[in-house]
Amino acid sequence: DEIPTVVGIFSAFGLVFSVSLFAWICCQRKSSKSNKTPPYKFVHVLKGVDIYPENLNSKKKFGADDKSEAKNKSVMPKNSLHLDLEKRDLNGNFPKTTPKIQSSPDLENSSPKHFAERKKDSVSPDSLKSITSLSSEDKQDKLGTLFFSLEYNFEKKAFVVNIKEARGLPAMDEQSMTSDPYIKMTILPEKKHKVKTRVLRKTLDPAFDETFTFYGIPYSQIQDLTLHFMILSFDRFSRDDVIGEVLIPLTGIELSEGRLLMDREIIKRNVRKSSGRGELLISLCYQSTTNTLTVVVLKARHLPKSDVSGLSDPYVKVNLYHAKKRISKKKTHVKKCTPNAVFNELFVFDIPCEGLDDISIEFLVLDSDRGSRNEVIGRLTLGSSAEGTGGEHWKEICEYPRRQIAKWHMLCDG
Repeated sequence: DEIPTVVGIFSAFGLVFSVSLFAWICCQRKSSKSNKTPPYKFVHVLKGVDIYPENLNSKKKFGADDKSEAKNKSVMPKNSLHLDLEKRDLNGNFPKTTPKIQSSPDLENSSPKHFAERKKDSVSPDSLKSITSLSSEDKQDKLGTLFFSLEYNFEKKAFVVNIKEARGLPAMDEQSMTSDPYIKMTILPEKKHKVKTRVLRKTLDPAFDETFTFYGIPYSQIQDLTLHFMILSFDRFSRDDVIGEVLIPLTGIELSEGRLLMDREIIKRNVRKSSGRGELLISLCYQSTTNTLTVVVLKARHLPKSDVSGLSDPYVKVNLYHAKKRISKKKTHVKKCTPNAVFNELFVFDIPCEGLDDISIEFLVLDSDRGSRNEVIGRLTLGSSAEGTGGEHWKEICEYPRRQIAKWHMLCDG
């Protein structure tokens, strides 16, 4: 009977000790929490002052009156705000000090009128117009500037041309609004020396920095030569687009004193545009293993004006014939209001016979018109019996199967 009594007494003492210890810990935590001061940043946010200098402009300075604040704003620059943070006291307040303003004779003599007159003299409205205002016609006519250098090496009897760069070229690709420029250079009038630079992708300010050395040209003949630079943009699907040209007659240019740096404006080339119905770029590929003909309608250019507004809405209709009988037809999407359309649409035709002897293909370029019947702008026929470029193109795809061959073709009257 004594053992259970002793165990009960010890258990009661242990319970009372645990409860009292827990209560003491809770009281200590509560007292420490009440005496703890909030952090420095929190105190200043409550008082309306932020400790970060970048936000100090929009906050009201604690401990400074409005008059001194207005004076400080008129004299002290904004960049000196971070220096004031070091002058705060322990509570974060700013001491009330009046800044000393040093007066100089230049500041006293200068007036607002003097500064206004100085600004007016520096920039005039006419000069602003001449710098910033360029008409749209001038922007269209400018094709960029070519930078190059000329030099003659008397020891090697060689004429050296360094094509440095071109700036401000127009965008020849309407989709990416860039160009893939390169330069062809020819020495006239004999045209014996022809060189070209590498192609630089997707840039309107290409930096070539390529040097070409022409041997066997006596210095006495330099005056009779003319340099012809042709600036082009590479086109993966067709003939490269001509951006412009630069002609440099070397008459009167003295190269005996060393290298001569030059720059010339790129001018538009006098290209003879196709007359008549325009041109169509077609790519063909004959697969002899599968007996199929792949036709890609790429581009059309210089299409005539067939609408009242002066612009046509062209599309291409493709007809496949076997022994003068139409067996299949396809058509491209309509391109709105353009004489130079880019289609890039591919069609695959199954050939019912072996070989292309009895096969011909017809391309009709039409102007889409909702109100009336679509008018035929031009027609093109490719086949073994076709004449001109149509027959040559057909002959090439027959001789070189599995090869995609692209050519421009003149359109005939519809």
